[in-house]
Amino acid sequence: MAQPRQMKLGAFLMTDGHHVAAWRHPDGRPDAHVSLDHFVRLARLAESAAFDAVFLADSSGVRDTNVASLSHTSRAASFEPLTLLSALSVVTERIGLIATASTSFNEPFNLARKFASLDLLSGGRAGWNLVTSSSESEAQNFNAERHAAHADRYDRAREFAEVVAGLWNSWEDDAFLRDPESGRFFDPDKLHVLHHHGRHFRVRGPLNVARSAQGHPVVVQAGSSEDGKELAAATAEAIFTAQVTLQEAQAFYADVKGRLSRYGRDPDHLKIMPGIFPVVGRTEEEAREKFAVLQERIHPVVGLSLLSTTLGGADLSGHDLDGPLPDLPETNGPKSRQKLLIERARRDNLTIRELYLAIAGARGHWQVVGTAAQIADQLEERFRAEGADGFNVMAPYLPGGLEDFIAHVVPELRRRGLFREAYEGRTLRDHLGLPKPVHKAPRSPAREAAE
Repeated sequence: MAQPRQMKLGAFLMTDGHHVAAWRHPDGRPDAHVSLDHFVRLARLAESAAFDAVFLADSSGVRDTNVASLSHTSRAASFEPLTLLSALSVVTERIGLIATASTSFNEPFNLARKFASLDLLSGGRAGWNLVTSSSESEAQNFNAERHAAHADRYDRAREFAEVVAGLWNSWEDDAFLRDPESGRFFDPDKLHVLHHHGRHFRVRGPLNVARSAQGHPVVVQAGSSEDGKELAAATAEAIFTAQVTLQEAQAFYADVKGRLSRYGRDPDHLKIMPGIFPVVGRTEEEAREKFAVLQERIHPVVGLSLLSTTLGGADLSGHDLDGPLPDLPETNGPKSRQKLLIERARRDNLTIRELYLAIAGARGHWQVVGTAAQIADQLEERFRAEGADGFNVMAPYLPGGLEDFIAHVVPELRRRGLFREAYEGRTLRDHLGLPKPVHKAPRSPAREAAE
């Protein structure tokens, strides 16, 4: 008998929490950005609840170049995610470990090697969140005055993903004999050299890291633009996305899943997991009071700067905060997020101030404030109505927001049969219900020489 479909859950760990004022919460951690103990506690907490994975976002630079606003936030500094996840792999056993890394500011070989190493260290629990990056400040840390155009970034990303996948296929699963008696360390017929020559990259290979228990890291993607959706359909195994309404979620879900057939892929082999920012209370009134504690701590300069950044670097200076959002040119940054916020401002008739207050927690993701039952109701509706395969939980502040979700919402989901009671496998692919990738072996050097 087939198992009933259950939702996937990720814990999106944004240092001290997702609300822009999380570090100022009375029970927050202002020193979270330098505390390994903090992240160990969070990873173990999520693992104790059988979450599929913890997820770390990243930026190759400070997230805000406006020093006036930056000095009032905790977003100026954070751990490099692969380094942090390597440490967390030692103190956890089952939970997946997903990190963000940019195709714009890395080389395929280095990135493939680092993630393959994390995959081995963790016993097959690694995932790579592929992004193209979006800010000029990142580009200026890598010998460029301006970031590459959106279409050019995705053109590079497509080839980058192809090269990484090829490098992860350098060795077959049983290539390493490690036989002291015969003196053979590996079988040369099971080594495969990439020899990639493309528009953006020339990479010989092979990768000098073996395959893991899950074959290779799970590939995650976060873009929701046309280019992003097409890249996800071709390469991704999970998508972290942002839709606010059920109708938007259903449309995105159907759109992306419908593209997979063009690449010969099974729709179930791509898990769509939108972000959710949950504020949990024993009553709806208590939940709203908890949210108000954070909203009251937003510094106005931080709110405006956050909105400008989320809109792709839009200059809102000189505009009345209590007036409407002005018409904005199309960004070279995160196009889907800009479109989402502009549509929300127009639909709900929000002023600039009201819009930055609305996104101060979830940054354009789905925000739910209520009791455990109310939150579970909405998660269940979206899950059953094919708007999501699961959710990336964005705790308002840490650790308290994640503790609330695990203590109250997770039991409610389990009572409804919507989430697992315990892990059934050991790898991230096991948790997500993804198949182990079949090794795609080109001809080996030994075979080529023999022929």
